[in-house]
Amino acid sequence: MKLQVILAAVIAAVCTTSALAGPVVISSGTGKLSPRQPQAAVSSDGTIHIAYGSGDAIFYTRSGDGGATFTTPEHACDSPNLPLGMRRGPRIAASKDSVVITAVGGALGKGKDGDVLAWTRSPDGKWSGPVRVNDVDASAREGLHAMASGPSGAVWCCWLDLRAKGTQIYGTRSTDAGKTWSPNFLVYHSPDGTVCQCCHPSIVIGADDRPHVLFRNALEGNRDMYVISGDTNGIFGEARKLGNDSWQLNACPMDGGMLAVDRSGRIATAWRRQEAIFATVDDREQFLGTGRQPWLTFLGEKPLVLWVAKNEGQLLAWRGVGSKAEILFDIARDPVIVSTPKGNKAFACWESVTGEDRAIVGMTIE
Repeated sequence: MKLQVILAAVIAAVCTTSALAGPVVISSGTGKLSPRQPQAAVSSDGTIHIAYGSGDAIFYTRSGDGGATFTTPEHACDSPNLPLGMRRGPRIAASKDSVVITAVGGALGKGKDGDVLAWTRSPDGKWSGPVRVNDVDASAREGLHAMASGPSGAVWCCWLDLRAKGTQIYGTRSTDAGKTWSPNFLVYHSPDGTVCQCCHPSIVIGADDRPHVLFRNALEGNRDMYVISGDTNGIFGEARKLGNDSWQLNACPMDGGMLAVDRSGRIATAWRRQEAIFATVDDREQFLGTGRQPWLTFLGEKPLVLWVAKNEGQLLAWRGVGSKAEILFDIARDPVIVSTPKGNKAFACWESVTGEDRAIVGMTIE
């Protein structure tokens, strides 16, 4: 009965547009064990993979029909004191033969300790792990990390690291579907001693298998967004600032943005400055609207950006230069979106909140 009530609320909340294939409730619940912080990945065969947290448990489900239906969520693993909310939570990457989930966990939790842990799902459906990703104990205790896989099948992970004074961006790479990881490498160290301490980093892997990382810096009192790119060995170059202006702020907005790379190697980003959402495409800044927590992918040759009007508010979309923001959903938080291998469709999912009830909702966009 509860699922039917939530589904009715979800359907009522969707704005009518030919771009939507209809909402799907992937999971639902109430209270502390309600589903939180969904993340999505698409494997080369078009299968959509979803991971989300519920208490200290991490669940996994997939769709083989483009997001029309999903398997019954399976309990994949547990991460002690799993942080959830404000982009904390599990991450997922998928290749042709395996699925990798990462999450931060620690015996004490609440920022006192925390490691990035990885689990691998084999083709026969068995989960193995956890394997610790960060090679310095408790250095990932901020709880914010990102993961992505590339065309070669390598899986990359980066996180806010506290192994030294100040917050730095560290990373690592796995070439065996998350079973083992390379020695950690420094992605970025701020000359002012720290990057923004509570904004999640994001990572994407291009068609050439090179990693690109988006993060919020803390330089001269400004909390601006930067992109840094590396080679296939994890050696990173110079970071470059995004945007025409700067955000002077003596605090952390807890909003990290997202980036995507198309087949030609173009990088697009979506991020927040003050209460405004911006995108950069071909290094040109574009104002999209007000809000927070943006995410993006490429839909064909155009970037597709989702964000929420406030932490729990309308879900909005922008479809590239020359378009205007459109409302997709009434009440949502922390949306994510991924593209199919051909790039002609995308799948979005987010948290939908109705009173005490919370659901993970997904929708195909084309």
